[in-house]
Amino acid sequence: MRSMKCIALPLLLATFVAAVSAAQETAPRQPACTSKEHRQFDFWVGEWTVTENGKPAGFNRIELILGDCALAENWRSATGYDGKSFTFFDAARGVWHQTWIDQQGQPLYIEGGWRNGAMVLEGDSYSANGKPEGRNRISWTVAEDGSVRQLWQHRKGDGEWRTLFDGRYVRAVTN
Repeated sequence: MRSMKCIALPLLLATFVAAVSAAQETAPRQPACTSKEHRQFDFWVGEWTVTENGKPAGFNRIELILGDCALAENWRSATGYDGKSFTFFDAARGVWHQTWIDQQGQPLYIEGGWRNGAMVLEGDSYSANGKPEGRNRISWTVAEDGSVRQLWQHRKGDGEWRTLFDGRYVRAVTN
C-alpha cells in the first residue's frame, strides 16, 4: 500500500500542474503596462548623442524591454564611463522607479513622477560603507525640438541643490 501512495502523489501533482498550465494558456491575457502612466517615459526611448555645455558627454541608448514594461538604459560617456539603469512604473505604488548601476558598482535608486512638466525622480545616496551622502534629484524635460534635458542635482542634508550634470540629449543619426 505504501508504494501505491508514493506513485499516486507525483501523478496527482503532475495532473494538477498540467491542468493549471492549460487553463492559463486558454485564459484571455490582459495587456500589461498599457496605461497612460506606463507610457509617460516613452519620450526617452531611442539612441541619443549627449552634450554638456556644448561639449560631447556621451551616448545613451534607451529601449523598451519586458513587453514594454520597463526601460533599459545603456550609457557610455565620452571618457569611457559605463552605466546601466532599469526604469519602470510601479503601478501598485503609483511611482516611477529607476535603479542605476555603474562599472564601479555604485548604485543609485530614485523614484518619483511628473512634476511641473518634467519627469522628476529623487532618492538618497550612500557611500560604499553605507553612510548617507545626500539626496539626488534627476529631471528629464522634453524641449520643443524633441531634445531632452537631463538635469542631475545633489544636496547634502538641508543644503542647496548642486548641479552634477546638465545634459542635452539629441536623437542620434542612425543608418
